[in-house]
Amino acid sequence: MSIRSIDPSFHVTGQITPSQLPEIAGLGFRTVICMRPDKEGFSQPSFDQIAEAARGAGIDAHYIPVVPGQISLEQAQRLKGILSGQAGPILAYCASGQRCAAAYEMAKRVP
Repeated sequence: MSIRSIDPSFHVTGQITPSQLPEIAGLGFRTVICMRPDKEGFSQPSFDQIAEAARGAGIDAHYIPVVPGQISLEQAQRLKGILSGQAGPILAYCASGQRCAAAYEMAKRVP
């Protein structure tokens, strides 16, 4: 898992697995955001699997599925709402972390 810091409270990475959630919690993350639609990749775990493992690790999990290159205003607004309402560092993931970083930049600019 390669985690990239966008700012002190928001970080991005590629696809995670349920077995990585205890490690993610150990790194201090309190929230994960999945921005990858279920079944986008052949062997990717579903968001439900991630959410269940996150709950077991004491992490909040949110699902904002974004098709690559198609971040909507509504999705950016949902992300902004999560960012403003969550305590502790947030880890967002997709296939590579790129669409999470792009969505974050868009969320910072929406009303």
